[in-house]
Amino acid sequence: MNIEQARFNMIEQQIRPWEVLDPAVLSLLTVVKREDFVPAAYRAMAFVDTEVPLPGGQCMLAPRVEARLLQELNVHKHERVLEVGAGSGYMAALLAHRAQHVTTLELLPELAKMAADNLKRASIVNATVRQADGSRGLAAEAPFDAIVLSGSVAEVPQGLLGQLKVGGRLIAIVGQQPMMRATLVTRSGEHAFASVELFDTVAQRLQGFEEPARFTF
Repeated sequence: MNIEQARFNMIEQQIRPWEVLDPAVLSLLTVVKREDFVPAAYRAMAFVDTEVPLPGGQCMLAPRVEARLLQELNVHKHERVLEVGAGSGYMAALLAHRAQHVTTLELLPELAKMAADNLKRASIVNATVRQADGSRGLAAEAPFDAIVLSGSVAEVPQGLLGQLKVGGRLIAIVGQQPMMRATLVTRSGEHAFASVELFDTVAQRLQGFEEPARFTF
């Protein structure tokens, strides 16, 4: 496989047509080598428009979804970011290139180790992996400028929104299959939040988050 041609095709045929037009984001996708964050057995899928399997029954988001979330969150160099769901560490690597520091939380020990190893191998020093239940966030180190949930949830927990700075943003994929929407929530005041639905997509559930009770006859 011609790696660079595959990367170029991913960007031009999957990501750019999905309204990812920020030159800084597109450039970053050539800098952070996605294939280095994909398990060896699935390396051929690194640039395919699909989720990639990870240990523990988890998966990486599709490339276009990762890129769009990154673009919409619009992280700046002075900002501290919290990610929930480290996975392979790829999103943390992308965020780290744009942020002052990234802390990424991963529930599964094997994935936390994988993410930490991948980030170290990529020489990324401003991202820290914690093996922890991300549904609770990281109150001891809050508030954060930005929070990203790298997977889907039924609804955004108020506890995570409370860990944003005023002016901070949280992005998540919210809802139930087959209808989920990437949603950006901005903390506009001490007790005020503004929410914008960005695009429709579907993603694997993040573990540890509550599901709404279902009514049964």
